[in-house]
Amino acid sequence: MTTPTRVVSTGAALFAETVAAQAVPVTRVDWRPPMPGTEADLAIVAGDPLRRSANNSALAAMLGVQALLVDVAPASEVLGLQRGEFLHAGPPIEWANASGPLRGGLMAGAALEGLVDDPEDAVALFESGDGVTLEPCHHRGTVGPMAGVVTPSMWMFVLEDPATGRRTHCSLNEGLGKVLRYGAYSPEVLDRLRWMSAVLGPVLRAAVRSSDAVDATGILTQMLQMGDEAHNRNRAGTLMLLRDLSPAMVGSGFPSADVAAALRFIGGNDHFFLNVAMPVCKLALDAARGIEGSTMVVAMARNGTEFGIQTSGTGDQWFTGPAQVADGLFLGDYGPEDANPDIGDSAITETAGIGGFAMATAPAIVRLVGGNVPDALATTRRMHEITLGENPRWSVPVLEFQGVPTGIDVSLVCRTGILPQINTGMAGRKAGVGQVGAGLVTPPAEIFPQALAELASRTRSRSA
Repeated sequence: MTTPTRVVSTGAALFAETVAAQAVPVTRVDWRPPMPGTEADLAIVAGDPLRRSANNSALAAMLGVQALLVDVAPASEVLGLQRGEFLHAGPPIEWANASGPLRGGLMAGAALEGLVDDPEDAVALFESGDGVTLEPCHHRGTVGPMAGVVTPSMWMFVLEDPATGRRTHCSLNEGLGKVLRYGAYSPEVLDRLRWMSAVLGPVLRAAVRSSDAVDATGILTQMLQMGDEAHNRNRAGTLMLLRDLSPAMVGSGFPSADVAAALRFIGGNDHFFLNVAMPVCKLALDAARGIEGSTMVVAMARNGTEFGIQTSGTGDQWFTGPAQVADGLFLGDYGPEDANPDIGDSAITETAGIGGFAMATAPAIVRLVGGNVPDALATTRRMHEITLGENPRWSVPVLEFQGVPTGIDVSLVCRTGILPQINTGMAGRKAGVGQVGAGLVTPPAEIFPQALAELASRTRSRSA
């Protein structure tokens, strides 16, 4: 038998290592079988004549959006929310199935709106369903971090695409620890929310309306080169937003004590820009919705019970599975048994290619969510294997300014078995606790074959 001059190896490393030990060059192919049961649907979708052009159109539409911060206003004004209407993070859910932190956020929201005097009394209100409704934020052009609860009196950031006039929204960030979005409803939580409605929101509105629109997409471009990944690290972004708005805040005519309090609150909250970054990402991804044949994911969101995704080619249909508990670091004496499963619309950042997908540009994030710097670099490289392209606006200096991996492709996820990586805060399992830690998590694997099956079904229908 003639000794081979070169070997190509797939699968287990043992064979490649044995051949290499005999001085034969080996090319190793990182291949793995597709997710079980997806072979037939993968073949159908791969043969869809629309798929390539549809995905090109979806990616181009998303990358073409520039988001401007154009207003700050109450949810009743910009979303038309009425008394008793509550928005929440993730796919649709009823009170009976709601997790602890979502229940806590809703209880705080009911007290904030004066529907009950004591947040504990809201349990009976939501159990009865009398005069209250629950609806996903995504269904109203909105995203909400963690519990994502939005009520009519909460003030919202308003982001606009100047080319189309489309708008998206997000509430103002409260900070970390015991806050509504982590399910806390103690008196200090409600006092802070009332101050945000009475002072912070109006001051910000005056500043935004009297200034040139803030280029939020541009801030994201800069902050990714300054060590932020825009999900759990927003330090540079927050300071740049403060840089752009503080002159107008000082000149807004509000009492100096109120302006000083607003400046102090924003400057002391490194996560403040997260609630701007999230609607920026949603605005871009919404541009890619509704393109027949596209396998691109346009939303990933969790309600603390279920994790859901939507794709460009399947309309507003949700594909859901059980939310997972993050693996990470815990505050104080909290441990894994205290953590609720993954929750929040903030995975819209990963859907757009930042957050966990851009961890290589923010190595300091591993001190918050766990892991190490080589893991962060490897994660960003790995996410390129399940995405349709790169975002040239948002680049990673340590990777020679390579664009972040962008446009999660359901078929690539099913073909490789690689799941999107998300970094996230962890809410306490019980209502009222607040934040207990931060970590890394992935979606439940089964939701991608669900989406692929629907895409394959639509392909077959068009071919029939």
